[in-house]
Amino acid sequence: MELVYTPTRADVSDAVRVQMKHGWVRWLLRALRLVAALAALVLLLELFGPGGPKPGGAVRMAGFVLLLLSLGPAMRWLSTRQMYALIGRQGEFRARVDEDSVRWTTRDSEIVQRWQLLNRYAETPTQFVLLSADKGGVGVGALPKRGFADPADVDRLREVLDRNLTRL
Repeated sequence: MELVYTPTRADVSDAVRVQMKHGWVRWLLRALRLVAALAALVLLLELFGPGGPKPGGAVRMAGFVLLLLSLGPAMRWLSTRQMYALIGRQGEFRARVDEDSVRWTTRDSEIVQRWQLLNRYAETPTQFVLLSADKGGVGVGALPKRGFADPADVDRLREVLDRNLTRL
């Protein structure tokens, strides 16, 4: 099967979202949310605790909570920005998928990844996101559904992926 497409920022953002959801970053984001919840409790103590309101401490703690809550979206935005800066300038992509591997070819590069390296995948409404076998999910590749000339190839690709990878 062959896909031909030009990656968009939305494609990259979608792939980064999947990667962050299933890689090591999910643990970091959970820790950030936990620390933000604890900081919110401290904020409430600053406002309503014994000894009356402490406006200075409450303002600092509110700022800390906002910072913690903004780190997750900021990490996704920055990762998308950096990845798209690399991918976007390569122009049109051609991806060939078979029973052994996926091969991406662009004007500037050619990458072959065997299924042993990319052993997991997630399907989003617009693409298939392939993740590496490492627990951190560092490696990521995307196959946008719009890249197929024949819409029936989407189902064929899903079958190939189901035979060779674990669906998340």
